Amino acid sequence: MNNKVTLYMHSGSGNHGCEAIVRSLTGLINSQDPSIKPDVMTNDRAEDLRYVPEDICHFVEEKHMDRNVLNHTLYYVYRMITGDKESFLRYRFKDMYKNPPKVGVSIGGDTYCYDYMVEEIMLTNSMLHKLGTKTILLGCSVEPELVKRSDVAADMKLYDKILARESITYNALLDAGVSKERLELAPDPAFTLDTQYLPLPDGWKEGKMIGLNLSPLIGMYAEDKDIALKCYEGLIQHIIDTTDNNIALIPHVVWDRSNDFIPLTSLYEKFKNTGRVILLQDHDATQLKGFIARCRLFIGARTHATIAAYSSCVPTLVIGYSVKARGIARDLFGTEDKYVLPVQDLKTTKQLIEGYEWLNDHADDITQKLKKSVPEYIIKARRNGSAVMDLLNQ
Repeated sequence: MNNKVTLYMHSGSGNHGCEAIVRSLTGLINSQDPSIKPDVMTNDRAEDLRYVPEDICHFVEEKHMDRNVLNHTLYYVYRMITGDKESFLRYRFKDMYKNPPKVGVSIGGDTYCYDYMVEEIMLTNSMLHKLGTKTILLGCSVEPELVKRSDVAADMKLYDKILARESITYNALLDAGVSKERLELAPDPAFTLDTQYLPLPDGWKEGKMIGLNLSPLIGMYAEDKDIALKCYEGLIQHIIDTTDNNIALIPHVVWDRSNDFIPLTSLYEKFKNTGRVILLQDHDATQLKGFIARCRLFIGARTHATIAAYSSCVPTLVIGYSVKARGIARDLFGTEDKYVLPVQDLKTTKQLIEGYEWLNDHADDITQKLKKSVPEYIIKARRNGSAVMDLLNQ
């Protein structure tokens, strides 16, 4: 452990959005001080090393209590007797707890979007402050209703700095009493992610490729858990019937527990004999961005797949299920209308086809808007790195 900067709440690079944040943020920090090589607490070091070289960061595997029955039992009994909820986290983050960093960087930016994930990130923030570590929450989106909870609001005020990645979250945190001195608005650090251009696969029609990403998560938020897949099937058939475009199915999360390959493979099997649909294999975040950047249009559910598209100036329709999708689109375009289709509102194939047609009709205008706004966005996103350095140098 380096005792300077440690990133925590990283879920693993099999989620290429998490990978994009680690790559971008450690790159921004390293560009300001090459001597700093942040530690990254991770659930699965081997998974991370498949995608990310340890040239500007170092992955430290968390302790897995669930793999040690005796320890799990002892800690559970201890917690029941004492009420010490932080004990599990002291075990999980044992290396960070024994060697506390000067700055702890929470990169679990989505965590405050989901009620069931909030407790452990709040407890970790509390644990680090007791150790004298300064904490910063970066690239975050927070559901406005969630931050109305007194415990969540108190937790937010404990951070030494928060960088909200979109204005809905920024305003919700101001309303919750977070001071302007501790709160800033800065785009997601992944807007600065490098792009790697691999050779295009067979079946890729340059200038006539529609990129599609679909997450199994969205079934949790729709009234009909199968509606998204049905709508994507209808959209693909519509594109095949009415255009000469081809379709690239692009996975962005490949965990067993939440694998984009599952719905995308189903779509590929249904349409592979048309010769118009390809399924990309797994790649790292920079390589996936290279494919997304060469799409004519992009329709996606994973936040960082859509950030890869936005930052490459590709017209994008987001199939959204939380505040982050609405907030990012609103800040880029002044409105989320037409740019985000909430999965909760998705009822028919016609809705997705109409969303695609609007995007297609306005593609040139959208591209020009992005070309004007994205360079400034990338400059602003660099604030994520300098904010960490500011805390480190205090």
